[in-house]
Amino acid sequence: MSGHFALILHAHLPFVRHPEHERFLEESWFFEALTECYLPLLERLLSWERDRLKARLTLVMSPTLGAMLLDPLLTARYERRLTGLIELAEREVIRTRWEPARRRLAEHYRERWRTLRQLWLEADRNLIQAFGQLQERRRIEIIPCAATHAVLPLMADHRPSVRGQVLTARDFHRACFGVDPVGFWLPECAYDPAVEPVLLEANLRWFILETHGLLNGSPRPRFGVYAPVFTPTGLAAFARDPDTARQVWSRQGGFPGDPHYRDFYRDAGYDLEFEYIRPYLPTPDQRGFTGLKYHRITGPEGATELYEPDAALRVARSQARHFFEVHRGRLQRLAGFMERPPLIVAPYDAELFGHWWYEGLDFLDAFVREATGAPDSFAFSTPSDYLAQHATHQLVQPAASSWGEGGHLAVWLNEKNEWIRRHLDVAQRRMAELANRWPPAHGVDLRARQQAARELLLAQASDWPFILHTGTSPGYAQRRLREHLLRFSALHRQITQEAVDETWLGQIETFDPLFPRLNLDHWREE
Repeated sequence: MSGHFALILHAHLPFVRHPEHERFLEESWFFEALTECYLPLLERLLSWERDRLKARLTLVMSPTLGAMLLDPLLTARYERRLTGLIELAEREVIRTRWEPARRRLAEHYRERWRTLRQLWLEADRNLIQAFGQLQERRRIEIIPCAATHAVLPLMADHRPSVRGQVLTARDFHRACFGVDPVGFWLPECAYDPAVEPVLLEANLRWFILETHGLLNGSPRPRFGVYAPVFTPTGLAAFARDPDTARQVWSRQGGFPGDPHYRDFYRDAGYDLEFEYIRPYLPTPDQRGFTGLKYHRITGPEGATELYEPDAALRVARSQARHFFEVHRGRLQRLAGFMERPPLIVAPYDAELFGHWWYEGLDFLDAFVREATGAPDSFAFSTPSDYLAQHATHQLVQPAASSWGEGGHLAVWLNEKNEWIRRHLDVAQRRMAELANRWPPAHGVDLRARQQAARELLLAQASDWPFILHTGTSPGYAQRRLREHLLRFSALHRQITQEAVDETWLGQIETFDPLFPRLNLDHWREE
């Protein structure tokens, strides 16, 4: 064995749930990721287990995603959505009967979606349970991130808010999987030493850093990013390997840009006659993605040539073979001068594989099979596995950092979204006041304080400033921020005036029902 490879898939979506609408556009983010990433990932993990491949990986399950996976309304809507896609594919098989290449693609989608629906039913419509069982069988290790994926360094000067995010996430993880987490994903890999005391309070042992967060540490790490370090508090820090990131993420020369791969943006929801496609759109009154895509990437002018799944699969397997050979060679060279087995840490957004990069899970599958079947290979390990085998590490103080643009926090704090901080600062102080309010809450007062905490958590999500920065869905992000901040303010006023509107409280509890056993003590000031 030449070393270790830690594959880490970070699965996260913002909490999007709109019971007031039968079909809501942004809920499709969840439905698309289920069909194209989470169910196919479960399928691959089960196949590795069936084939007895020694391929441990780390799955980061964000609490907001977990809450959606457990929500009866959303899972029922997803099942209707998946059934609708199968019906669309069946109609397309008929419509394209005189176009053999398109018909084969329609048949491809029909069979693919039928297989996924069968897996969904076999998992009893509960992916939390399915992934939890894989963890129990030691196929994967599951860790959380902050409760609503908040950028923790931005609230580091208000420890109760950091505690609320971290300890709520730990509690939710425990409720979902029956065990406390050992590792923790810092949202956006955003690190500041001030968050470490709360990680210790949560009894966590390790976290992931962006590359420069470790390389700019003091003193310089002896083994670079190829071994963890201990911080002065005793936590272990693992850093992302830049080369594995570059090969998969890079817009210039990265694997997903191969012209044989399926084009993400060209979709039947935009190409087919509106009334025909309307029943299968995310929302009935405007075009959107269906997931049925006929074209491949053919250059910067847009997709024009039809997608060929078999050709794309051959490319994915070839790239996986190259990826394996490159990194096996790197680990073998590193092992020659390191006093311990080297470790490559390769964290990715899970949604890249299958959703943004349709063939991404084919690539991962081929990579795992190459690595587990080759001589002189490396071991797939989780950070917890590596710490269990190697208990002594260099002491380093990492540098403040993130994996955002520029390596710091400019994506989440800039001229487009800086106004959010002023409102959050006020709400965070008020939440601590509510948590410390005497006498202890019970009945309607307790419900109101818990809902205030939920609204604050949801307003703290990193997704909203990110969307405002990128401009992808700014209207929706602004609306969500306003709603959560206004609800929090109204709840704070009602609680402090001892005049809680129980009818209205029941309504907003219906909209945002995540974290049902939320603990107000997490916001208490020490």
